[in-house]
Amino acid sequence: MNATTVSASRLPLTGHHSRPWTEGVVREVLPNGLTLLVQPDNSAPVVSVVTHVKAGFFDEPDRWAGISHVLEHMFFKGTARRGVGAIARETKAAGGYLNAGTGYDHTSYFTVLPASSLAAALDIQSDALRNSVIDAGELARELQVIIQEAKRKRDTPGAVAHETLHELMFDRHRIRRWRIGYEEQLAQLTRDDLWSYYHSRYVPERTIVAITGAINSEEALELARAAYGEWPVAPGAVDLSPEEPLRREVRARTLRGDVAHAELVVGWRTVEPLHEDAPALDLAAAVLGLGRGSWLYRGLRETGIVTSISAYNYAPTELGVFSIGADLAPEKLTPALERIAESVSRLTLLGPSVDELERARTLLRARWGKQLEPMEGKGSALAAAEALEHVSFLDREYEALGRLTVDQVRAAAARYLQPDNVAAVAYVPEGQGHELTAPLLERAFAVTALRRETPPPEVRRTPRPAGKADGRWEAEVLHTALPGADLLVRRKTGVPLVTVGIYVPRVEPDLPAQAGLGALVVRSSVRAAGNLDAGGLAFAFERLGGTLSPTAASDWVGFATTVIAENLAEAATLLDLVFTEPRLSEADVKTERGLMVIEAEQIADDMFRYPFQLAFAGAFGNSGYGLPVSGLPGTLATISSADARSWHRVLLGVRPVIVVVGDVDAEAASSTLAGVLGHRAPVNAPPALRPMRWAGGRGDPSIVVVEREKQQAALAMAFPGPARRDPERAAADVWAAVASGLGGRMFEALRDRRSLAYTVMASSWQKGRAGALLTYIATSPQREDEARTAMLEELDRFTREPVSPAELQQAVSYLAGQAEVGRQSAASLAGEILEAWLTGNGLADLNDPGAAFRVVSEEDIQRLAQRYLRPAERAEGVIRGSGLSSPVAG
Repeated sequence: MNATTVSASRLPLTGHHSRPWTEGVVREVLPNGLTLLVQPDNSAPVVSVVTHVKAGFFDEPDRWAGISHVLEHMFFKGTARRGVGAIARETKAAGGYLNAGTGYDHTSYFTVLPASSLAAALDIQSDALRNSVIDAGELARELQVIIQEAKRKRDTPGAVAHETLHELMFDRHRIRRWRIGYEEQLAQLTRDDLWSYYHSRYVPERTIVAITGAINSEEALELARAAYGEWPVAPGAVDLSPEEPLRREVRARTLRGDVAHAELVVGWRTVEPLHEDAPALDLAAAVLGLGRGSWLYRGLRETGIVTSISAYNYAPTELGVFSIGADLAPEKLTPALERIAESVSRLTLLGPSVDELERARTLLRARWGKQLEPMEGKGSALAAAEALEHVSFLDREYEALGRLTVDQVRAAAARYLQPDNVAAVAYVPEGQGHELTAPLLERAFAVTALRRETPPPEVRRTPRPAGKADGRWEAEVLHTALPGADLLVRRKTGVPLVTVGIYVPRVEPDLPAQAGLGALVVRSSVRAAGNLDAGGLAFAFERLGGTLSPTAASDWVGFATTVIAENLAEAATLLDLVFTEPRLSEADVKTERGLMVIEAEQIADDMFRYPFQLAFAGAFGNSGYGLPVSGLPGTLATISSADARSWHRVLLGVRPVIVVVGDVDAEAASSTLAGVLGHRAPVNAPPALRPMRWAGGRGDPSIVVVEREKQQAALAMAFPGPARRDPERAAADVWAAVASGLGGRMFEALRDRRSLAYTVMASSWQKGRAGALLTYIATSPQREDEARTAMLEELDRFTREPVSPAELQQAVSYLAGQAEVGRQSAASLAGEILEAWLTGNGLADLNDPGAAFRVVSEEDIQRLAQRYLRPAERAEGVIRGSGLSSPVAG
């Protein structure tokens, strides 16, 4: 074996930070060919184990299409040492969670758990990797689950549009296939097929194991050698995809189906990730689609043509696809296509300005930091770089982003984003929208307006001098009570970023006739504030490394951003401007309101969110939590700009809280922010949120059914439950951990044993005014009644008999462990602080969050179930599919 410490060049995230991403990585290739990557990171007391197998959809011959994903599912189905479900249960008992994903070029398994559980994690993961039994009976049951997953994907318009684009763009390469597999193919896979694929692809030489977290490198290596070192050497089979011939042709396709609004996807073939042009194409995509200051956002989202838009250069191993995707009303298809063509033409012929490139580069670097902040993100990135070439490729790729010039980005875009080689797919509702044809697409890209737009001038908001901050420490958070606001600051190391947000509680929910008003105000506020218009605000934030994000939640509203840590003062100054001085002009409110109406209609296509929207309406009636935070089409249409300005005046009379988490000194940051925010007039603390009454079933359940041309039926159930401050909230969380997730009671009963669904979940929904116990299942329409009956039977079990000591211990260990795991990122930690402050019991909730779970007993859970899980009191939302939702090509 050969262990080496990776030597990396110095790679600044900013001019003041020069820690390479691979710093401290130890790379060792075992005698059997397996590669180990170990990187200590003490920013959180957790560890992740990522198992990266170089086998994915590209490795599958046509007769085995979808088999990589099937094998991913069977990974959790037991070994000679561990029976069905034991892998998940043992991981939960160790305080961890596990998951997996299958890509075009690899399959990845990861687990994240407290650092003290590393030995258990390696024992479980190595056993599953090396010794899967692939039982024939379990395979037959799991194939039914995977078929449900495939149906769910068919009911997701965005997935259908993007994979149809790949089919359209490629004639021979395996990327053109529906990657999860079709029902007919999946049903024919046998245990022998799985066994052959498993033993020819899952071999040491094609496996990388990355261990990152609060660990000692040598101790981790010793454990890993013991776990993987005896895995026998075996040659890996190679079954390459057919090569794709070069061609130049414009291609277009229109799909029609039961969708509320349209999806548009435009794409070009590009290059593999190791190609010298790949980083330039990543930057080109960022210029076009990353952040509110991007060309596509300003040209299409800001103007109301689309509700969302993005651009990516996706490059798995041997090829690349540059794509632009948008959600929009079907009647906006033509103007959207024209604006996209105009932006791409401008990029290829003129290129970005220096300022525009730097905006994109800064945001892209900050996005790297966010992706590599959690341990599993860091481990996945290290393993992916090693799989492509060598772990050090991660640093070289990042370094390349910093060297690229305007001319290099423009030239790379011009080489690949050519008008005579574009492809596009439109997925539109039946009977609406124009047909997208190749001639129409060709004309849009052949003749475009060409103008260089001047980016907004650089406006630097000068922060006020540092002020006096006499704070008090509690739960590692420094609380400073300023006259007009509460300031909460916590240090979180790991990456040189800081998350800062300003929030106010919703003292009263929106009036029923104006549901969505609060959301409309905060979303319209980011369109212009003070002397900055939407573009000026976007550039001001994005030059700092962050994007401006309005937040409208059930119990609070606010604005937040995550920026490079040295820019905290300027970011806070800008947030204060948006909070206190939004213009809320008639034009801005009208445009944002129009987009929100479209989004409210689009929710009907979401087979998860829409059933819950229906269930909450039954649970709480036509007010408060019974109405979506973002409103309904009818309520939004009645709101005026005068209503928005009036609502904002009320907002300014509520005492805000500013939450800051990141790589900053808490005391210095508090003093800085006291200078920025200390000018605020005194404001008293807001009153406690008033409880909200349950309006659900009174003797008979409230059930709302919507029928659609979908392949699945989705059922969301809501029962009364404890609110955020209720003493029973910990018991409700433990109940959900026993019931849900891999190794959970309902998961095993409804998914593993009955193969009813791919998605089965239970959760405790806890808000400031009320709570609910929630369940969800999506199944074949013909099994809807069976799924409902089975769900209610499992819930009834909780009322009739206490959970077992083993179930309780597993759930408590899981929740306590995840309390630590959840604090890996600054953004999630900031969210935990905000919730404790506004709807919880204050910062004391942050002290040992696992303590409340450890005192929950079996009897507590049974009492909770008997009190709340009453079928006659439930509210249920159902999307009843016909089973016939495949889109039809126009």
